[in-house]
Amino acid sequence: VSMASPFPTAAELLVEARRAYEQTYGEETPRLVAVCAPGRVNLIGEHTDYNQGFVLPMALPLVTVMVGSPTFDQDVAVTTLSEDADEPRKIHFHLPADGTPLSPGSPKWANYLKGVIQHYRAPPVPGFRAVICSSVPLGGGLSSSASLEVAAYTFLQQLKPDDEDKVSKAVACQQAEHTHAGVPCGIMDQFVSVLGREGQALLIDCRSMEATPVPLADPNLVVLITNSNVRHHLNGSEYPTRRRQCEQAASILGKDSLRDATMEDLEDARDKMDDVTFRRAHHVIEEIDRTVRAAEALKKGAYKEFGELMVESHNSLRDLYEVSCRELDELVAAAVEVEGVYGSRMTGGGFGGCTVTLLQAHVIDRTLLHIQERYSGTPTFYVTTPSEGARALSL
Repeated sequence: VSMASPFPTAAELLVEARRAYEQTYGEETPRLVAVCAPGRVNLIGEHTDYNQGFVLPMALPLVTVMVGSPTFDQDVAVTTLSEDADEPRKIHFHLPADGTPLSPGSPKWANYLKGVIQHYRAPPVPGFRAVICSSVPLGGGLSSSASLEVAAYTFLQQLKPDDEDKVSKAVACQQAEHTHAGVPCGIMDQFVSVLGREGQALLIDCRSMEATPVPLADPNLVVLITNSNVRHHLNGSEYPTRRRQCEQAASILGKDSLRDATMEDLEDARDKMDDVTFRRAHHVIEEIDRTVRAAEALKKGAYKEFGELMVESHNSLRDLYEVSCRELDELVAAAVEVEGVYGSRMTGGGFGGCTVTLLQAHVIDRTLLHIQERYSGTPTFYVTTPSEGARALSL
């Protein structure tokens, strides 16, 4: 597609990372290893994961690649090639021999790495030197952070194998984000980055950690991601505040989480909570239900129904959860005006980032043109299909 951004493949990123490795650290060693882990887009089920609900993400062909080799000491040296990363782009630290925790600091991008080392399930981790290179846009709501965490974990698995339990791996990467990046995220991003599959979205039950594959391989269908290019920052106060409001609502309802609550329960308790808490819970309870219905619709090829649920989800995130912004609303409004578009919604934490749109493959050019005409900013488009989860790359 002419206007969609061509993004580098894992193989192309690997070439770039290897070249940078040689320039930075000298000769390639025979013990060089390479891995990649994808970003993700969530089709529906927003802000439900930390409420133990359902989510329906898919892994993307946008990936983070990590290339490197073990060293014979306790030193870690890593270079990122990401243009968006905060300075410095090269870091060097020592792994404490006595197991003292690695404390987060500056630059921020290195905290994801330190968190993963901290929570790796087969300590102690050997020293290493590595180069990181990514096509997942930072702050775009496509989970560049989980992609980095899962790539780092997969890299450590090549140096010092663990028990290969994929769900535990996702949980360890989620813990890294909690302790070292300060974001109390749910499990969705890390889970789908680890367990994503080509041609399939994953319906994830964030309570039982079970995942049901939902086929999404119809050649007449594409998923369009539109980056508003408004950067979002999740560790601001908004995300933790939303999470707290949900916990508060669950507690007023006498439930472990909003997963167990119905709209009837909520209506009955309306006078026990303030209006804001009520609206937050209202969104989550309906969104959990919408996600289950959307997965069913997708399984039976009912794309029109799926699209309607996407739009309902967006409106709820805008009005009840209040995590959208003018740019995201503009992008969704423009997309759904095009004949052949099934539905569109903001995706990710909100306050900027991307929208996700499900549409017929043959109307892609018309849709991109229409959005460009209607949107006040400068969007970036990615036309994608569901891709494979984290993996080692052969050199």
